[in-house]
Amino acid sequence: MSAQALVRVLLGGPTRQECARHIERIEARDGLTVPWPAWLEPSLADGLGKMGVDQPWQHQVEAAQALHDGNHVVLATPAGSGKSLAMWLDALDAILRQARAADAKRISAFARRPTALYLAPTKALAADQLVALNKVLRSCDAETDVRARVCDGDSSTDERAEAQAHGDIILTNPDFLHFSLLPQHERWARFFRTLRTVIVDEAHAHRGVFGAHVSLVIRRLRRIAAHHGAEPTFAAASATIAEPGRLAATLFGVGEQEITPIEESTAPSGRRTIILWQPPELAEDDDDQQGAGPEDPWAIAAGPGGSADGAGGGEDTAEDGGKGSPAEQDDDLLAIPTIRKPAGAEAAELLADLAGAGARTLGFVRSRFAAESVADGVRHRLPPSQGGRVAAYRGGYLAIERRDLEKRLRSGSLTTVVTTSALELGIDISGLDTVVSVGWPGTRASLWQQFGRAGRAGAEGLAVWIAGTNPLDTFLVNHPEAIFGAPMETSVFNPSNPHVLAPHLCAAAAELPLTDDDVPRFGPDASPVLEQLGDLGVLRRRSTGWHWIPVEPATSLTDLRGSGGPSVQIVNESTGDLVGTVDGGRADATVHPGAVYSHQGATFIVRDLDLEARIALVRALRPNYRTRANSITRVSILSEEQSVVEADGAWAFGEVEVVEQVTSYTRLAVPGLSRIDTIPLDLPERVLRTASAWLTLTAATLEKAEIDRSDLPGALHAWEHAAIGLLPLLATCDRWDLGGLSTALHAETSAPTVFIHDAFPGGAGFAEQAFRRRDQLIATVAELLATCPCAEGCPGCIQSPKCGNANQTLDKAAASRLATVLATSLALPARSAPPASE
Repeated sequence: MSAQALVRVLLGGPTRQECARHIERIEARDGLTVPWPAWLEPSLADGLGKMGVDQPWQHQVEAAQALHDGNHVVLATPAGSGKSLAMWLDALDAILRQARAADAKRISAFARRPTALYLAPTKALAADQLVALNKVLRSCDAETDVRARVCDGDSSTDERAEAQAHGDIILTNPDFLHFSLLPQHERWARFFRTLRTVIVDEAHAHRGVFGAHVSLVIRRLRRIAAHHGAEPTFAAASATIAEPGRLAATLFGVGEQEITPIEESTAPSGRRTIILWQPPELAEDDDDQQGAGPEDPWAIAAGPGGSADGAGGGEDTAEDGGKGSPAEQDDDLLAIPTIRKPAGAEAAELLADLAGAGARTLGFVRSRFAAESVADGVRHRLPPSQGGRVAAYRGGYLAIERRDLEKRLRSGSLTTVVTTSALELGIDISGLDTVVSVGWPGTRASLWQQFGRAGRAGAEGLAVWIAGTNPLDTFLVNHPEAIFGAPMETSVFNPSNPHVLAPHLCAAAAELPLTDDDVPRFGPDASPVLEQLGDLGVLRRRSTGWHWIPVEPATSLTDLRGSGGPSVQIVNESTGDLVGTVDGGRADATVHPGAVYSHQGATFIVRDLDLEARIALVRALRPNYRTRANSITRVSILSEEQSVVEADGAWAFGEVEVVEQVTSYTRLAVPGLSRIDTIPLDLPERVLRTASAWLTLTAATLEKAEIDRSDLPGALHAWEHAAIGLLPLLATCDRWDLGGLSTALHAETSAPTVFIHDAFPGGAGFAEQAFRRRDQLIATVAELLATCPCAEGCPGCIQSPKCGNANQTLDKAAASRLATVLATSLALPARSAPPASE
């Protein structure tokens, strides 16, 4: 069925036309081919020709030539433009040419033979690249000459040993490089000695704390390669982003002048239709504010846990992609009254319609739980014969489950897959008709990467973005120019963050003593951090350099994904089977005693959580309720680094200490998500030292906004929620990368204060963006509060899925008056709030 026929399927319902707020049609584009480079091994060109690639696109040859000339390259072009082939050509040519030469001379095929390392942010992408590489090698009759191997946390001891001994190409992820390859580099000496090329795929996913970690892992890699006598060339493949050269330079630890950026795609692209979709408003007499009725228990379900605005979530693992830290919950999977049908329910309905029409569809959601919930909703709406072709794909699955799902994806036996960011990246799923993306994925680059999965290989495609009920999505669905007309973001990360830098200096010293010549690789802040580590006694300076002293592995000091500690294993207490895993930092809110946990359509109740043993015991049940964790937060100012005094208040930026504790959980009836009860919990406090921006208000400001003492807590709380929800529009972050707190009188500022802080130790640069772009943030908040049609507040403006106070004490009217005063004082446009009757 054509994309336009599928559009008619989606718009056929009685309210569907109104939901399609904007339809963008992007016309097809012809490609530009050029001859293969003259240096390319003839058998490789012949093999690619057998696969239907008679000639490459021009941008592919430009990238391959730059790598062949020994230059670092970043290729930042849209999805489906053939970046992988461009990155691999030079490495495959060198390895294959050496293998054939060695065979002709009857010498060892592995003597001084070039090697290549491929780094993917997800295990699924590495596995997919191996499949693609082996196809190319088979077409060249070189599958036995060149040995490509995936080596990651799922690999057996025998598989790792074989890769160490014979692997020409190792495909892995930054986590395995950090925890295994670099600490054991002597075992991999054969591989590192001749390392020619390092490919970093989906480089746009490296941002925030994760990007800083990966950048430092790569600096350690360059140092180890040099120790073994190699100076590899680096190649980064990225979605279209701003300043790709700067991104690659920071990621690789080299000067921007050493990077060759290639940003123009010469590949063809099929016609693409993109629909911005806003779920319909609920009827005023609908008793179920969440849009779920007794006839449809899958219309909406609560997430398995929650977090206060003072916390951040951390879903990213090597299974779930590395784009920061999206939440374990969705805005639309919580018991928050809403004036619109939740996006998860709408997605299940659209996906079922598309499946019924025979379309192959990929659905992107914002959390693991949403993947399970929406996939269940699709199955519920389809006949049993079709329901078996619907699956969820997310992190936390066992390796055997992931491999089976990936096999079924490639074979086409699955028609509808609901996934987290795990499948956003460049996995080749041929014949995909449609993408349905639920909620803002954090950046325009990520959204366009998702859109690019529809109609790959030049075919016509359809993409639908469903706006969630949160401030950012509400703003974007009504401002399509912010998606289609705005420039791409640049990737933001800071490898000089001492909280990130210190553990990597320890890891580097454990791999090899850190000499004075090594220190500049890690940036200008490395020397003072080394001295501090020496004062702490974890490093010791000797004549040969800095040495790691403790007996435990230095790599255990940090987690690249910012997940807050080692994973907690989820075990079925009846069978002893491992059900799945959850990041340690999310265990309190996700698998606390009494929590409801979902896995591939099965539902469990958590019976016990042992944080020391890192085990959560669960029992298979199907309760008629969901759970949401509740928390409390307090913030203390440790230092003030920057400040500015303005007419109606003062902004500051500095270091804070955030103390958070999950104190209870609420059981929510299904359907409807009405509150059943709240049950106390006894869990430890979690302490976070991070970066924060904060706004303090004057008495004159409050007087102009007509806010008295009784209005103040609700006004501040509502403004804080709106600001956190909209900051991702200005910074390359997700709302779950942030936390916040508002108080009518803070002990240290002696004034009404709103904090917006990073959810990572040491900060991630997002709160600093709030400080630097405060004028735009203030103006955007004012516009949102003035234009949102709700009377008292909704998830589209001031209600937050992260609120530890269950969205109590929110005053939209007072917050709107405050926002208008703040925006007016900046001489920025802001409209007055409409009367409540409107």
